[in-house]
Amino acid sequence: MITLGINTGFAVNRYAEPEVWADIIGTKLGLRYAQLTADLINVSLPDAIIEKQAERIAGACAKHNVQITSTFTGAFTRVNHLAHPDPDVRAYWVEWFKRFVDVSVRVGASSMGSHFGIFTMQDDRDPGRRAERRAQNIEGWHEIGRYAKAKGLSFLSWEPMSITREQGETLAATRALQDDVNRGAPIPFRICLDVDHGDLASKNPDDTDPYAWLAAFAKDSCYIHLKQSSANKGGHWPFTKAHNDSGRIRPGKVLGELRNQNVKHMELLLELSFREREPADSTVVEVLRESVEYWREAVPG
Repeated sequence: MITLGINTGFAVNRYAEPEVWADIIGTKLGLRYAQLTADLINVSLPDAIIEKQAERIAGACAKHNVQITSTFTGAFTRVNHLAHPDPDVRAYWVEWFKRFVDVSVRVGASSMGSHFGIFTMQDDRDPGRRAERRAQNIEGWHEIGRYAKAKGLSFLSWEPMSITREQGETLAATRALQDDVNRGAPIPFRICLDVDHGDLASKNPDDTDPYAWLAAFAKDSCYIHLKQSSANKGGHWPFTKAHNDSGRIRPGKVLGELRNQNVKHMELLLELSFREREPADSTVVEVLRESVEYWREAVPG
């Protein structure tokens, strides 16, 4: 089944109360599926606070008929984490992700995900050091994978990005990393595709073609981050008329590519962010509603 849901990045620092953002998702937008970002429940907080927040999230989602199907890192966790050059920092993040696994299970998610890890400039530019960091990065994810499997998650996911330091920036780099992380993995690793990612510096036009990414990785994927995308990949644009007129993402074309790949199960997740500027800050719900309506004709469920 192809379903339409939303990533909770829109709520960060704006709708911190679970009762508010769950009402927006379930009642105002009429969506049934959500991907919870770590920005809304920081697992570095004391256990008592985390448990209180998890209980509120579970209760609010139940009240508004919203199912958290997955969890994911967000803007505040876009850091080096498992690719950090300091082994003590990497070890900290391994434990951090284990706690995020616990939270994911607590709120009913079946998977947890993140960008794979970010190299420093120095590591990325030194082939030997980069290879070492990449191997350490994979090793860290495998340790987290063993913990996630024991806790009952079905799989972990990672998101290809748009520059070499953030990994998965091209079709070839993504295929190589997907194969390498699954080799000997304790739990399946799947891909969270983003229709607006890909390396603008690549000489291969397919590396910035969202439909080429769908063709190559739809079968490796579990969910897709949706936002309107322009040729210069300028931002997390919503699906409003102004952006749709010049944007490349069309619901029918996305679903057509999924059919071409014989993909019958996929979560399509609106991943929209809004700057803390007016009028954007005051029109978030209105813009989200227009974006949902743009997709609803193609994905009614």
